[in-house]
Amino acid sequence: MAVFRGGVHPFGGKDLSKNKPITDLKPTREIVIPTAQHIGAPANPVVAEGDEVLIGQVIAEAGGFVSANIHASVSGKVKKVEPRMTSGGSPVMSIVLEDDGEYREVPCLEEPRDPEKMSADEIRAAIREAGIVGMGGAGFPTHVKVTPGDDSPIDKIIVNGAECEPYLTCDYRQMLETPEKLIGGLKVLLALFPDAQGIIAIEKNKMDAVELLRPLAAKEARMEVMPLKVKYPQGAERQLIYSVTKRKLNSSLLPAGVGCIVQNVSTVIAIYDAVVYGKPLTSRVVTVTGDAVVSPGNFRVPIGTDFRDLIEAAGGFQTDPEKIIAGGPMMGPALYTVESPVTKTTSGLLCELKDATAIDEPTPCIHCGRCVSVCPSRLVPQKMFQAAEKFDDEAFEALNGMECIECGACSYGCPAHIRLTQAFRQAKKDVAARRRAAAKK
Repeated sequence: MAVFRGGVHPFGGKDLSKNKPITDLKPTREIVIPTAQHIGAPANPVVAEGDEVLIGQVIAEAGGFVSANIHASVSGKVKKVEPRMTSGGSPVMSIVLEDDGEYREVPCLEEPRDPEKMSADEIRAAIREAGIVGMGGAGFPTHVKVTPGDDSPIDKIIVNGAECEPYLTCDYRQMLETPEKLIGGLKVLLALFPDAQGIIAIEKNKMDAVELLRPLAAKEARMEVMPLKVKYPQGAERQLIYSVTKRKLNSSLLPAGVGCIVQNVSTVIAIYDAVVYGKPLTSRVVTVTGDAVVSPGNFRVPIGTDFRDLIEAAGGFQTDPEKIIAGGPMMGPALYTVESPVTKTTSGLLCELKDATAIDEPTPCIHCGRCVSVCPSRLVPQKMFQAAEKFDDEAFEALNGMECIECGACSYGCPAHIRLTQAFRQAKKDVAARRRAAAKK
């Protein structure tokens, strides 16, 4: 096992919810299902107001190869097809469902399928039809990820069980509660790549999950469990690949370019359900946590469930929080309203009594170099920030700013409390927009 350079050790906060078993939660409000829950083209609605739907029914079809189907997560009636606000802070065309409370489903397979008896095309088709995307936050359509070019021989399938983002425990609970599904999902992926080795990578602060999965993996000839050093951002794709294989990745390469495919725990379990049982992705596990909620926990909810239902399931607020984050504190966006739906990439809700970033206002850079020492991408955040402040895209690019993975380690370590990551995120968007405009000329 290698150890990547840089990184930080933020307060974990996982004790709040790590011992709380997953609870199935039924929604009480209307279900709002955005048609863009993934990287790539939004899905195209195929239902209209007044239509009756069943759980698992396709309600929006993929808008291209890099896109994903969207399925109904409850049974009931289509109330509206209209733009609705999401946790990203912008309106997205959404399908609004009225839950009838009966939870009627589209019939699944009569008999489970054996992935070893399926062709690679059949497995990929099952993943595509199920609408699976990367559920760790990126939302990259999974059928695309498992269809690399012929010039990218895959010899490592890595299951990302690091869950290094503070407070989140949704993947950890799934490793403990459904380990057989995780192993089964990895077997599906290995069936696609007969020359690959499967590695379940887990940080050492989850040794109970390591010890639970090790004997199960030992029964498979091409599978192992690898404990990793506890360090943020261990679960970032580039850092994880380096820690497991010592192979280096940059923004010009996809993981397949270095012989790897990385999938999140929740995604691998969804692959198992889709390929073996024909179940589309209609629900996910979300951690609701933080010192503002009465009873933090992990909840399995239908896609489209209102955040308010999650907060109520966690006992509501002890005191109104100053800050609510969709996801974890290092990379998750802050919310201005909890009237927002769970999507395929929603891993958690963090509700904080105090907003730490509001307490400490930024002061001038003291040139201490701490941001450089913690950057896992070996960048110079101080100089990148100067370029970003001046909207100097060319200088930002020259400083390799597009290699920033937006992990937040520099902001976390900055004694001047400068909003480094926020500036880099915007600068990257500006550069990407300029590149797209140039490509059209």
